Amino acid sequence: MHISSQFDSGNINVVRANSPEDILLTIPKDNQSDFAQWFHFRLMGETFVTHTMTITDLAKSAYPEGWKDYNVLASYDRETWFRVPSTFDGDNLTFSLTLEQPSVFFAYFIPYSYERHLDLIHHAQTSLFCEHRFLGLTLDGRDMSMLVIGEQTPEKKKVWITARQHPGETMAEWCAQGIIYRLLDEQDGLARQLLDNAVFYIVPNMNPDGSARGHLRTNAVGTNLNREWASPTAQKSPEVLYVLDAMADTGVDMYLDLHGDEALPYNFVAGTEGNPGYTADIEALENTFKQTLLTATPEFQDEFGYEKDAPGKANLTVASNAVGEKFSCMAYTVEMPFKDNANIPDNVNGWSAQRSQQLGEDLLIAVNAVVNKLK
Repeated sequence: MHISSQFDSGNINVVRANSPEDILLTIPKDNQSDFAQWFHFRLMGETFVTHTMTITDLAKSAYPEGWKDYNVLASYDRETWFRVPSTFDGDNLTFSLTLEQPSVFFAYFIPYSYERHLDLIHHAQTSLFCEHRFLGLTLDGRDMSMLVIGEQTPEKKKVWITARQHPGETMAEWCAQGIIYRLLDEQDGLARQLLDNAVFYIVPNMNPDGSARGHLRTNAVGTNLNREWASPTAQKSPEVLYVLDAMADTGVDMYLDLHGDEALPYNFVAGTEGNPGYTADIEALENTFKQTLLTATPEFQDEFGYEKDAPGKANLTVASNAVGEKFSCMAYTVEMPFKDNANIPDNVNGWSAQRSQQLGEDLLIAVNAVVNKLK
């Protein structure tokens, strides 16, 4: 029996592995940070033997409520993932699997590797509609890449989309993939209409270093990028600095920031109603977006979500608030679940990569409705 995590986004600590029935694990913290939640590891063992694993010390994890009603993900081929029934007692998450193959991967959510990210970028750039731009290097020396989709003309609206500021929220990049591939589909009428009226600036992975390191929430030096948008620095948060500089060059008419929420089993959005510059026009655009998305897909709802900020009390270090205020535009944080969508539960898959991609495609229906209002 062997447990390893020395691969892209791997993260686990083995306390003991005395037998298949007695495997005890903990989750290491992000580098220079107290955040701990993301895990990704491989187990090699004997087939047709039940292996029981317990991840402990979760009362001290970043989001203890995230483990309630959560089921671990597993895969034998790293492409098809399924949920493993898991129990949580307030500190210990326990799950068992009888191995069908000698090697199996487990993860907090379906991984989106740096190699897959590079595949996405370079496949997209082959489209005549798409330009790949290099924004700069991360602290670990990885590329920050942006895709510009659509012909850039002065009259077109500028739609910005960022994903995966928090690297463990891999559903965000799966969602971005859905958005990108629909926009590049030459036979998709909605995509063609959107690209007639708008240009898309998409950063599908805001945090390549944290992604490769197996972090939940921070970059290489323990910075939570989604608290850096007021005053990013080259030393702590170059990723945000690059994107804000690019936004200043192009302008922003609409912004979506894609995320995942550990605790809430729903898809929802968080707006900028707490911004000092929030207006009735922005509120109307937000309502257009929400009502259109509610009609487009039952995966979205507007009953459960974050508590709204009081007027003038928004945290302007957060991306959607900062961008919405700086550019006087509609800006939404889009949240997806790590667990499942409680309104449409799937006991086998829970919330999944496929559902994340489909939501990305459906988001463009709501984006189109807003762009039409902006014309």
